[in-house]
Amino acid sequence: MSKIKQIWAREILDSRGIPTVETACMLEDGQVCVSSVPAGTSTGTHEALELRDTNNPRYLGLGVMQAVNNVNSVLGPSIIGMDPVDQFGIDKKLIETDGTENKSKYGANAILSISEVITKCGAVSSGQPLYGWVYALALKAGVTQKVKMPIPLFNMINGGKHGAGNLDFQEFWVVPASNKSFVDGLQMGVEIYQTIGNNLAHRGAIHSVGQEGGYAPNLFTNTDAFEVFIESIKKTRYSLGRDVFLGLDVAADSFYKDGEYLIKDKSSGMDDYQFLEYYKSLFGQYKLAIIEDAFYEDGWDSWKKLTSELTNELVIVGDDLLATNLKRVQKAIQEKACNATIIKPNQIGTVSETLNVVKAAKDAGWKIVVSHRSGETNDSFIADFAVGVAADYIKSGAPARGERVAKYNRLSAIEIELAQMK
Repeated sequence: MSKIKQIWAREILDSRGIPTVETACMLEDGQVCVSSVPAGTSTGTHEALELRDTNNPRYLGLGVMQAVNNVNSVLGPSIIGMDPVDQFGIDKKLIETDGTENKSKYGANAILSISEVITKCGAVSSGQPLYGWVYALALKAGVTQKVKMPIPLFNMINGGKHGAGNLDFQEFWVVPASNKSFVDGLQMGVEIYQTIGNNLAHRGAIHSVGQEGGYAPNLFTNTDAFEVFIESIKKTRYSLGRDVFLGLDVAADSFYKDGEYLIKDKSSGMDDYQFLEYYKSLFGQYKLAIIEDAFYEDGWDSWKKLTSELTNELVIVGDDLLATNLKRVQKAIQEKACNATIIKPNQIGTVSETLNVVKAAKDAGWKIVVSHRSGETNDSFIADFAVGVAADYIKSGAPARGERVAKYNRLSAIEIELAQMK
C-alpha cells in the first residue's frame, strides 16, 4: 500500500462566505485526495471545538488560519509515513496529539479535515468507491448492515437561525415515503419544492431562501408553514401520508429561556409539560413522521417523556442533545431519551469516532440521520458516508443551492452504481 507522503491545508469559504478548512493528502504513488469540512450556525455546547481566529480582525474574527497552520505544522507531519487504510490508527494518533476532550488544542475542524481526507485516500488506495470503503470501515467498527440508500429529509422552509428570523422552528421537512427509490424521492422533492415556491409567491410571502436552500418566507406562525406544505402538496400528484410525510427540526435551544419555550404561535411561554402537549397537537393535526431537537439540549426529563409517549408513532431525533458524542448517546440509550440520532462528523472530530457512535445507535435499534451543516462546501463526503453506514435518512437541505445539490447528485450516482452491481 502507498503511504502518506505529504499533507497540507488552506483556508477556503463555506456556503455562507465564512472561512473553513480544506486539506489535501498526497500518497507516495502521487495520488492526491482533498477534503473540506463544514461548519454549523446552530451549534450545541457539547460539540467538539471549531477553532477560529477570534483575536484576529480578518474575516471579522472568523478566520481559520490557526487550524490551517495546525494541519500544516503539527497534525499533518505527525502521520507522515502511515498507511491511509489504517483509519483507526491515524485517528487515534490525531486524537492523542491534540490530547483534549473536545479537541480544543488544535481544533476539531483541523482534525476532521485530515480524518476525512485519509478516508478518501484509503478508498483510493484500496481501489474502492468511497461509500464501499466507508462500509469496510464500518464493519471494522462493528456495524454489520449492508449499504443502502438513505431517505432525504428535504428542508423546504428555513426558520430559526437558518431563516429570516420570523419563524421559530429551524427546519420544516418534506420526507419521501420509504418505498420510493432515491431518484424518485429526489424528483418528488424538487417538484414539491417548486410548487411551494409558487404557492408562497401567490401568497406574497416569499422573503428569500435560507442558509440551507429552503424558502425563508414572512409567515406569521410556525403552523402557517405546515399549512403551506399541505396546500402545496395537494397541488402536486403526490399524497400526504402515502407518498410523502412531514418532519421538523425544532432547534428548541434557540428559543428556550428561563425555563420556558417562547414561540409566536402562543401568546405566553410554555413550560416543558405545555410544550409536550403542544407537540401532541401538532402530531395529531399534521401527522408528523419525524422530529428533531424537540427540547433544549439538557432537558433530559422532557426528552424521556416525549419518547415514552410517542416512540411508536414518531422518529424522535437528538442533535444538540447528543452532539455525535458516544458518552451522550450511551446515556440517551440508557435513559430512553430518543430513538434516533443526528450524525455530524464535525461534532466529534474524526471518522472513527463517528463510526463508533453509529454502531452504538444501531445496536440500540435507533434510526441514523447523517447530516450536513448550515455552512457547507461542495464536498459530497457525507453522501458516501450515509450510504456506507446504511443510514436511514440524510439531511442535505433543500434541493437547491450548489453545496446542497452536490450531495443529492452524488447519491443519485451511487444509486445507479449499486443497481449495476446487482
